[in-house]
Amino acid sequence: MQFCLYFLLHWLTLSLANETSLEEFISGNNLFTTSLYKQITTKEKSNFLVSPLSVEIVLSLTQLGAKGATAEEVRTALHLPNSQEKIEDAVKTLQPILAKTDLYTIQSANKIYIKNNFEIKDEFKKSATVFDSAFETIDFVQKDAATDTMNGWVEGRTNHKIKNLIKPEDLSNDTRAILINALYFKGNWSIPFQAISKRDFYRAGVEKIQVDTMHAVMSQNYYESQELDAKFLELPFEGGEVTLTVVLPNERNGLAVLEAQLEKIFQNPSYTTENVRIALPKFKVESEIDLKGILQELGVNLIFREGQADLSGIAGNKGELFVDKVRQKTFIDVSETGVEAAGATFVEIVNRIVGTNYKKASKEFIADHPFFFYIKLKNLVIFAGRVVDASL
Repeated sequence: MQFCLYFLLHWLTLSLANETSLEEFISGNNLFTTSLYKQITTKEKSNFLVSPLSVEIVLSLTQLGAKGATAEEVRTALHLPNSQEKIEDAVKTLQPILAKTDLYTIQSANKIYIKNNFEIKDEFKKSATVFDSAFETIDFVQKDAATDTMNGWVEGRTNHKIKNLIKPEDLSNDTRAILINALYFKGNWSIPFQAISKRDFYRAGVEKIQVDTMHAVMSQNYYESQELDAKFLELPFEGGEVTLTVVLPNERNGLAVLEAQLEKIFQNPSYTTENVRIALPKFKVESEIDLKGILQELGVNLIFREGQADLSGIAGNKGELFVDKVRQKTFIDVSETGVEAAGATFVEIVNRIVGTNYKKASKEFIADHPFFFYIKLKNLVIFAGRVVDASL
């Protein structure tokens, strides 16, 4: 009996440790989303969508093979747990959450493509199993065939929403490995919208255009922030574990001011359940973001430096491998029935040394000008973006 009790207590201790690591990961995810999003706004002036979670997963996978200051920079900039063990514990706990359910579809998949005859260290292979990451050897010299293979894998994991993530010109004779994360979500609203009609939308807060707008009166989580001068509306998907939050500045041209205070948005708004009259544009956003410069602005530098990066946990010695490219493509389609969203991020490692009648509503949420939005799963931000022009 004592023997069994010992193992029961040991299992509980491990489970609590994993949950604590996951909480650290989620807290860091909110911080990283803020810093990543703000950097993107310095370069992107129109609509965009980013998956901070996809970036975190693929770079967490990469840093499994990083050592010393190289690994520390990645962990610090991404606000990851402060040890390799905690990161692995968090990912172990996260993997079952990022799995398909009967109520919605969500899946995260990882793949590592390795140059033919390039030896990867067994320790890295073992650690990568925590991410359920598969390995495949490939001939990067045959650029067209290699990109067709890798892009085909991405398309298959994102319901064909993410295409041509990797281009033939991305590859070279120096390419040793490509690490990819593909993230896909599809869910139906808990309460579908009731009607669609043309309605005014103020593009960039100024120019009035007509766009397809979804209408409903429904009981939802609602919050008005005087500090942010904005309204929050939380729209749950079937099952209630995944939500889309729309944050609408009160002023038509107030999005930039709101985005400057982004860190306050994720501080769990004090929602109340209200009967809300909603007008929200249907929208699609597709983005392609080169993340290398953005990550460097956030403090990730050593991993990109030839001769200085320490990725010796993957292969070779310090200075032989470094990251050359980090790019993400994303897609989201928001309609009256629900949302479909996808994102894929890759890391390249190289070696050069070698209008309807409604029932009465108590509140109004009329999104007729630029707004910010994000999708959360159990408080984890999986997608975040903005709509400046709802006609795109």
